[in-house]
Amino acid sequence: MENYTKDEYALCSRFKSEKKKKRLVKEDFEKKLRQHFKQRKQLFNAVWNSPPVLLDKPYQKGWVRFFVLRADVLVGPNAGFFMNLLEKINTYHYSNEKSFTKRKRKFGKKITVPSEQFLKEISISDWNCKKINLTEKEKSYFTLTKEWSNNLGRYIIYYRFDEPWRFVQRVRPNIITHKKPVNSDLQSELQVLENYITNQNLNHKINRLVMGYARCPGYYQTENPRELNPIKNKSQHLLYQQYADEMI
Repeated sequence: MENYTKDEYALCSRFKSEKKKKRLVKEDFEKKLRQHFKQRKQLFNAVWNSPPVLLDKPYQKGWVRFFVLRADVLVGPNAGFFMNLLEKINTYHYSNEKSFTKRKRKFGKKITVPSEQFLKEISISDWNCKKINLTEKEKSYFTLTKEWSNNLGRYIIYYRFDEPWRFVQRVRPNIITHKKPVNSDLQSELQVLENYITNQNLNHKINRLVMGYARCPGYYQTENPRELNPIKNKSQHLLYQQYADEMI
Protein backbone atom coordinates (compact mmCIF):
# COMPACT_ATOMS: atom_id res chain seq x y z
CA MET A 1 0.00 0.00 0.00
CA GLU A 2 1.39 3.34 -1.00
CA ASN A 3 2.17 5.98 1.62
CA TYR A 4 -0.08 9.05 1.40
CA THR A 5 0.62 12.43 2.91
CA LYS A 6 -1.78 14.05 5.33
CA ASP A 7 -3.04 16.54 2.73
CA GLU A 8 -3.60 13.80 0.15
CA TYR A 9 -5.47 11.69 2.68
CA ALA A 10 -7.67 14.67 3.65
CA LEU A 11 -8.34 15.37 -0.03
CA CYS A 12 -9.55 11.81 -0.65
CA SER A 13 -11.54 11.55 2.57
CA ARG A 14 -14.42 13.54 4.00
CA PHE A 15 -12.19 15.31 6.51
CA LYS A 16 -11.44 19.00 5.99
CA SER A 17 -7.88 20.13 5.52
CA GLU A 18 -6.28 22.56 7.97
CA LYS A 19 -6.31 25.32 5.37
CA LYS A 20 -10.02 24.85 4.73
CA LYS A 21 -10.74 24.81 8.46
CA LYS A 22 -8.97 28.13 8.91
CA ARG A 23 -10.83 29.58 5.95
CA LEU A 24 -14.20 28.44 7.32
CA VAL A 25 -13.40 29.90 10.74
CA LYS A 26 -12.46 33.22 9.15
CA GLU A 27 -15.58 33.30 6.98
CA ASP A 28 -17.78 32.53 9.99
CA PHE A 29 -16.10 35.32 11.98
CA GLU A 30 -16.60 37.82 9.15
CA LYS A 31 -20.23 36.74 8.84
CA LYS A 32 -20.78 37.51 12.53
CA LEU A 33 -19.13 40.90 12.12
CA ARG A 34 -21.50 41.76 9.28
CA GLN A 35 -24.43 40.68 11.43
CA HIS A 36 -23.22 42.91 14.29
CA PHE A 37 -22.90 45.86 11.91
CA LYS A 38 -26.38 45.30 10.47
CA GLN A 39 -27.95 44.84 13.90
CA ARG A 40 -26.29 47.96 15.28
CA LYS A 41 -27.49 50.00 12.32
CA GLN A 42 -31.06 48.73 12.68
CA LEU A 43 -31.15 49.45 16.43
CA PHE A 44 -29.68 52.93 15.97
CA ASN A 45 -32.20 53.80 13.25
CA ALA A 46 -35.05 52.49 15.39
CA VAL A 47 -33.99 54.68 18.32
CA TRP A 48 -33.18 57.75 16.20
CA ASN A 49 -36.24 57.66 13.93
CA SER A 50 -38.79 57.18 16.68
CA PRO A 51 -41.50 59.86 16.26
CA PRO A 52 -41.45 62.68 18.84
CA VAL A 53 -44.22 63.05 21.40
CA LEU A 54 -46.11 66.31 21.90
CA LEU A 55 -45.69 67.81 25.39
CA ASP A 56 -48.70 68.85 27.42
CA LYS A 57 -46.88 71.94 28.72
CA PRO A 58 -44.18 73.44 26.44
CA TYR A 59 -41.25 75.07 28.20
CA GLN A 60 -38.32 77.31 27.35
CA LYS A 61 -34.80 75.92 27.35
CA GLY A 62 -32.32 78.71 26.70
CA TRP A 63 -32.11 80.70 23.49
CA VAL A 64 -31.56 79.95 19.82
CA ARG A 65 -29.75 82.15 17.28
CA PHE A 66 -30.17 81.83 13.52
CA PHE A 67 -30.06 83.86 10.30
CA VAL A 68 -32.89 85.71 8.58
CA LEU A 69 -33.07 87.92 5.50
CA ARG A 70 -32.10 91.55 5.94
CA ALA A 71 -34.94 94.05 5.72
CA ASP A 72 -33.91 95.57 2.38
CA VAL A 73 -33.34 92.12 0.83
CA LEU A 74 -36.71 90.91 2.11
CA VAL A 75 -38.56 93.57 0.10
CA GLY A 76 -36.36 93.13 -2.99
CA PRO A 77 -37.25 91.24 -6.18
CA ASN A 78 -35.02 88.24 -5.26
CA ALA A 79 -36.45 87.72 -1.78
CA GLY A 80 -37.91 84.30 -2.62
CA PHE A 81 -34.66 83.08 -4.14
CA PHE A 82 -32.55 84.01 -1.11
CA MET A 83 -35.22 82.68 1.24
CA ASN A 84 -34.95 79.24 -0.36
CA LEU A 85 -31.16 79.43 -0.33
CA LEU A 86 -31.12 80.39 3.36
CA GLU A 87 -33.09 77.27 4.25
CA LYS A 88 -30.20 75.18 2.86
CA ILE A 89 -27.29 77.02 4.50
CA ASN A 90 -28.83 78.35 7.72
CA THR A 91 -27.23 77.40 11.06
CA TYR A 92 -28.69 77.32 14.56
CA HIS A 93 -26.77 77.93 17.78
CA TYR A 94 -28.20 77.28 21.23
CA SER A 95 -27.15 78.90 24.49
CA ASN A 96 -28.36 79.28 28.05
CA GLU A 97 -27.64 83.02 27.89
CA LYS A 98 -29.24 85.47 25.54
CA SER A 99 -25.95 87.28 25.01
CA PHE A 100 -24.33 84.21 23.34
CA THR A 101 -20.91 84.73 24.89
CA LYS A 102 -18.09 82.35 25.78
CA ARG A 103 -15.08 82.38 28.08
CA LYS A 104 -11.66 82.77 26.46
CA ARG A 105 -8.18 82.98 27.93
CA LYS A 106 -6.14 86.00 26.89
CA PHE A 107 -2.78 86.96 28.42
CA GLY A 108 -3.36 84.45 31.22
CA LYS A 109 -6.78 85.85 32.12
CA LYS A 110 -10.23 84.61 31.22
CA ILE A 111 -12.38 87.14 29.44
CA THR A 112 -15.88 87.03 27.99
CA VAL A 113 -16.12 87.39 24.21
CA PRO A 114 -19.12 87.04 21.87
CA SER A 115 -19.35 83.67 20.15
CA GLU A 116 -19.14 83.71 16.36
CA GLN A 117 -21.66 82.11 14.05
CA PHE A 118 -21.36 81.65 10.29
CA LEU A 119 -23.45 80.27 7.48
CA LYS A 120 -23.11 76.62 6.56
CA GLU A 121 -19.98 75.69 4.64
CA ILE A 122 -20.70 73.06 1.99
CA SER A 123 -18.14 70.30 1.55
CA ILE A 124 -17.13 68.90 -1.81
CA SER A 125 -19.01 65.66 -1.16
CA ASP A 126 -22.24 67.59 -0.45
CA TRP A 127 -21.83 69.99 -3.37
CA ASN A 128 -23.76 67.81 -5.81
CA CYS A 129 -25.73 65.92 -3.16
CA LYS A 130 -29.48 65.59 -3.74
CA LYS A 131 -30.13 66.24 -0.05
CA ILE A 132 -28.99 69.87 -0.37
CA ASN A 133 -30.08 70.12 -4.01
CA LEU A 134 -28.41 73.39 -4.99
CA THR A 135 -29.45 74.84 -8.33
CA GLU A 136 -26.96 76.24 -10.83
CA LYS A 137 -27.97 79.80 -9.96
CA GLU A 138 -27.47 79.12 -6.25
CA LYS A 139 -24.05 77.56 -6.91
CA SER A 140 -22.92 80.76 -8.62
CA TYR A 141 -23.01 82.51 -5.21
CA PHE A 142 -20.36 80.17 -3.72
CA THR A 143 -16.57 80.15 -3.99
CA LEU A 144 -14.25 77.18 -3.58
CA THR A 145 -12.03 77.82 -0.52
CA LYS A 146 -9.00 75.97 0.83
CA GLU A 147 -7.86 76.56 4.41
CA TRP A 148 -5.51 74.91 6.87
CA SER A 149 -7.21 73.42 9.94
CA ASN A 150 -5.14 73.24 13.12
CA ASN A 151 -7.70 70.93 14.74
CA LEU A 152 -7.60 68.34 11.94
CA GLY A 153 -3.98 68.90 10.99
CA ARG A 154 -4.73 69.09 7.27
CA TYR A 155 -6.18 71.30 4.56
CA ILE A 156 -9.96 71.44 4.26
CA ILE A 157 -11.67 72.35 1.00
CA TYR A 158 -15.23 73.65 0.97
CA TYR A 159 -17.59 76.10 -0.75
CA ARG A 160 -18.28 79.40 1.03
CA PHE A 161 -21.19 81.77 0.42
CA ASP A 162 -19.96 85.02 -1.14
CA GLU A 163 -22.63 87.45 0.12
CA PRO A 164 -23.27 86.83 3.82
CA TRP A 165 -24.27 90.49 4.25
CA ARG A 166 -27.71 89.59 2.88
CA PHE A 167 -28.55 87.86 6.17
CA VAL A 168 -28.63 89.03 9.77
CA GLN A 169 -28.78 87.12 13.05
CA ARG A 170 -31.88 86.84 15.21
CA VAL A 171 -32.25 85.49 18.75
CA ARG A 172 -35.45 83.80 19.87
CA PRO A 173 -36.46 81.80 22.94
CA ASN A 174 -35.90 78.09 22.43
CA ILE A 175 -39.35 76.63 23.11
CA ILE A 176 -39.50 72.85 23.58
CA THR A 177 -42.82 71.48 22.34
CA HIS A 178 -41.88 67.82 21.61
CA LYS A 179 -39.66 65.22 23.18
CA LYS A 180 -38.12 61.96 22.06
CA PRO A 181 -39.79 58.88 23.54
CA VAL A 182 -37.53 56.71 25.69
CA ASN A 183 -37.52 53.08 24.59
CA SER A 184 -35.50 51.43 27.33
CA ASP A 185 -35.49 48.00 25.66
CA LEU A 186 -34.02 49.23 22.36
CA GLN A 187 -31.48 51.49 24.06
CA SER A 188 -30.41 48.72 26.41
CA GLU A 189 -29.98 46.28 23.54
CA LEU A 190 -28.01 48.85 21.55
CA GLN A 191 -25.78 49.65 24.52
CA VAL A 192 -25.03 45.96 25.13
CA LEU A 193 -24.01 45.55 21.49
CA GLU A 194 -21.88 48.72 21.56
CA ASN A 195 -20.12 47.55 24.74
CA TYR A 196 -19.38 44.18 23.16
CA ILE A 197 -17.94 45.73 19.99
CA THR A 198 -15.86 48.22 21.98
CA ASN A 199 -14.52 45.74 24.53
CA GLN A 200 -13.55 43.25 21.82
CA ASN A 201 -11.96 46.00 19.64
CA LEU A 202 -14.10 45.09 16.64
CA ASN A 203 -14.77 48.57 15.25
CA HIS A 204 -11.56 48.54 13.22
CA LYS A 205 -12.33 45.12 11.72
CA ILE A 206 -15.98 45.95 11.01
CA ASN A 207 -15.09 49.17 9.18
CA ARG A 208 -12.43 47.46 7.11
CA LEU A 209 -14.75 44.57 6.26
CA VAL A 210 -17.89 46.58 5.45
CA MET A 211 -16.51 49.85 4.05
CA GLY A 212 -13.14 48.63 2.81
CA TYR A 213 -11.09 50.90 5.07
CA ALA A 214 -10.73 51.46 8.79
CA ARG A 215 -10.52 55.27 8.82
CA CYS A 216 -11.74 58.10 6.65
CA PRO A 217 -9.45 58.45 3.62
CA GLY A 218 -7.46 61.65 3.60
CA TYR A 219 -7.78 62.25 7.36
CA TYR A 220 -4.03 62.16 7.82
CA GLN A 221 -2.50 64.31 5.13
CA THR A 222 0.47 66.62 4.79
CA GLU A 223 1.86 68.46 7.76
CA ASN A 224 1.39 72.12 8.40
CA PRO A 225 3.74 73.86 5.93
CA ARG A 226 4.64 76.37 8.64
CA GLU A 227 5.92 73.54 10.83
CA LEU A 228 7.79 71.44 8.25
CA ASN A 229 11.22 70.21 9.36
CA PRO A 230 13.73 70.96 6.56
CA ILE A 231 16.12 68.16 7.64
CA LYS A 232 13.49 65.48 8.17
CA ASN A 233 14.25 62.11 6.48
CA LYS A 234 17.65 63.31 5.21
CA SER A 235 20.89 61.42 5.82
CA GLN A 236 23.89 62.98 7.54
CA HIS A 237 25.96 62.55 4.38
CA LEU A 238 23.42 64.54 2.33
CA LEU A 239 23.21 67.28 4.98
CA TYR A 240 26.99 67.57 5.10
CA GLN A 241 27.15 67.75 1.31
CA GLN A 242 24.59 70.55 1.28
CA TYR A 243 26.56 72.39 3.98
CA ALA A 244 29.78 72.01 2.00
CA ASP A 245 28.13 73.33 -1.17
CA GLU A 246 26.84 76.37 0.70
CA MET A 247 30.29 77.10 2.15
CA ILE A 248 31.83 76.93 -1.35
